[in-house]
Amino acid sequence: MPVFLLHFGRFLANATLAIFIFLVTTAACAGGFTFAAIGDMPYGTDVQFMRLIDRLNGEALAFTVHVGDIKSGNTPCSDETFLTVREMFGRFDQPLIYTPGDNEWTDCHRKSNGAMDPLERLATIRSLFFPSAMSLGKAAIKLEVQSNEEAFRHYVENRIWAHEHVTFATLHVVGSNNNWRRDMKADDEFYARDAANRHWLARAFALAKERNDIAVVLAMQADTMFAKNTSEESGFTSWMAAFEQEAAAWGKPVLLIQGDTHEFRLDQPFGEAGMHRLPKVMRLVVPGAGNVAAVLVTVNAERREAPFSFGVLKPENGRR
Repeated sequence: MPVFLLHFGRFLANATLAIFIFLVTTAACAGGFTFAAIGDMPYGTDVQFMRLIDRLNGEALAFTVHVGDIKSGNTPCSDETFLTVREMFGRFDQPLIYTPGDNEWTDCHRKSNGAMDPLERLATIRSLFFPSAMSLGKAAIKLEVQSNEEAFRHYVENRIWAHEHVTFATLHVVGSNNNWRRDMKADDEFYARDAANRHWLARAFALAKERNDIAVVLAMQADTMFAKNTSEESGFTSWMAAFEQEAAAWGKPVLLIQGDTHEFRLDQPFGEAGMHRLPKVMRLVVPGAGNVAAVLVTVNAERREAPFSFGVLKPENGRR
């Protein structure tokens, strides 16, 4: 893997961040591994998405994580759409771990989406994409599933797995304000899922501590920073508070992978007045929608304080 030169704008002014995103060669990462992060696709860009899958299949990847939104927010939430994407997911040679986005169910009440029942669509997503504890992809792997706990038996989509001293977890946190305050049924769904997500978050960090892992990687669809700098409570408030508490107690590197806003971004958003309260937390927002690309994340266990490096893979031109 060649060294990639990526532009990070004002964020590179921060020395700590520069260490986090220092890009290295495969030779320098001996003993490490690489995975891909994608989201907000195919979004109708089926041909480009298939080309991206083919390019990812040509990479030496441990797995790929898809952070949700498998369709755009103004297209029908049909079974046909879901089945088409599930077929595409089956083309991944390596394991594919997927977590749902708001476009698959939360927003399906919209007329442009078919004026469908969001909770019925959520049940369909769960049955089609999460029928067992196995990942998607041809080389499927077994994952820990939250639904194994009786109190959270509905949450088949929340998964945990470990790879080479790193704990990974998906959490069902979605855009559109996390399905909060749309109506009473939505609120009931939100509060139950929010409790499940906070429990799963604690579980991931507890397992990482037990294994003395070097890092934790969390993946979800929502760009939770969308409402971070407002004084109003949002559908992300309680989860974000729990995350900050867990990350502070963990004290080691954390990578938070998000989507929803479609623009590639690396930042450290957990700071106040220029001082980072959680300097070891890195956030990655994956590109998406019309910008079909994957972010390749390499983990180097020898760099315990800053194990992550990043590159971008595009379907037509390869890496940059």
